[in-house]
Amino acid sequence: MGAKTWLIMYADGDPIQILRSRPQLDRTASAAVAAQLFPADRFTEAPDGSLAFACPPDNTLMVACFPGLTIVADGSLGIDYPSHLDRRFIDHAAGRKTYLHCMHSVVDWFAFAVWENGQLQRALSLSPDSGIMEDLGERLPFEAPYWSGQRPAVDPEDDPDDYPLPFHPLEMGEDALKALFGYNLEGEIDLTQPDPQTIPMMVFARKKAWWKLW
Repeated sequence: MGAKTWLIMYADGDPIQILRSRPQLDRTASAAVAAQLFPADRFTEAPDGSLAFACPPDNTLMVACFPGLTIVADGSLGIDYPSHLDRRFIDHAAGRKTYLHCMHSVVDWFAFAVWENGQLQRALSLSPDSGIMEDLGERLPFEAPYWSGQRPAVDPEDDPDDYPLPFHPLEMGEDALKALFGYNLEGEIDLTQPDPQTIPMMVFARKKAWWKLW
């Protein structure tokens, strides 16, 4: 698996239905969100990206504002403990439901969290190297097959010690994308689901401060 994400979504309704509607990107609102969340940074606009690659490098920010849904992708969101996310990202929700989704294929790490009215409802973070780093709140339905042993990381005839977790984090990460947002990046693709490559996101390149030019 090679998929990566570090994104947060703020939703007034169901993100799945909003993305299925092929919403129009609001560029003015997207630029405003970039300025609100990262007031100390200075940006220049770059060519648009897409939701399929919501894992920008540290010098880049991605934002997409649609009616009822705002998506932000930035490296600062990719933290081991989702419950410790910088409060400015939670406060920005202003009553909207908030979803964090992060995964990194190189280290088999997956994390996600959900907030309602600014209160954490669920947070999970795990990788084979670090184990289960965070497991807070009531587990969501899409998680059930993993915790019950229906999606083992290794085949039943193999040694279970071959992998240090009972299931593969990236497999759960893909199911989380589908359950929360209606799409996935790898694995079996449902042609009725939104194609993340067709969901545009504005890309903002961070300007280097003048005192860092040498």
